[in-house]
Amino acid sequence: MTRYLVEHRTTYTYDDDVTDSLGVGHLVPRELPWQRVGAYDVEVTPEAGDASRDADFYGNTVVYFQVTTPHTELAVVGRGEVEVVPPEVDTDAEARPWEQLRPLADPTAPGAWQATDFALPSAAVPLHAGARDYAAASLTPGRPVGEAVVDLVHRIHADFDYDPTATTVTSTVSEILAKRAGVCQDFAHLTLSALRAHDLAARYVSGYLATEPPPGRERMVGADASHAWVAVWLGGDAWLAVDPTNDQRQDERYVTLAWGRDYGDVPPLKGVIFTEATSTRLDVSVDVAPLPAG
Repeated sequence: MTRYLVEHRTTYTYDDDVTDSLGVGHLVPRELPWQRVGAYDVEVTPEAGDASRDADFYGNTVVYFQVTTPHTELAVVGRGEVEVVPPEVDTDAEARPWEQLRPLADPTAPGAWQATDFALPSAAVPLHAGARDYAAASLTPGRPVGEAVVDLVHRIHADFDYDPTATTVTSTVSEILAKRAGVCQDFAHLTLSALRAHDLAARYVSGYLATEPPPGRERMVGADASHAWVAVWLGGDAWLAVDPTNDQRQDERYVTLAWGRDYGDVPPLKGVIFTEATSTRLDVSVDVAPLPAG
């Protein structure tokens, strides 16, 4: 078990007063069999006149707030403790041929009704022919699903460059395939499109990855970042979580915030403001600090 103190700080700065700001955030980690969430606060400055928490369709915690105090800076900070262990994966489920794990083909199979939504196309993850063809080299007939998915992730990591300048938050699967570059969100969307194009169910997972400093260097506070990876349905309640950006399975370094069909379901923050401001600056700082074992 690994314990972390997580802080996700988002600051918006405007060149004129904002008189009303309404926000929605996925900033509170999920309680899961492999993840326990301690006291977790979301602080809004200026103080929100109205704030609440609820669960969305997928069971993620969603924070709502409204600030009506005029302001030129808005800060939203999610902070709390999380304990994580590596998720257990059913090895027998991993060994099943991938063709047997198509929830749309057998909607009566255990767990299929929960997985079906993740086998369908979504706004940011179409059933792209290029992604389908790319995945075909990994999804060969009769291959165990775990082996096939791990191979697909390995190939994406090898064939695509990590380049924050190559794409934007709205980049499409077609652009990612054409540029052969992107960031974690892009690689997750590409993986989802590749798997869903073969009728497999896979969900977009948003969270944090605890990083380690280079040898001989001190850990830099606030230098971590939001991260995204993918979980593939193995039948029943079993899922296999993999990270195409780093070519590995999810382990105790991953803090799960939320999951959905794609990034659009689980952005850290989104909202609407009322203002005459003409420019905005966004600053984001994430820190995932290891804590002594409790």
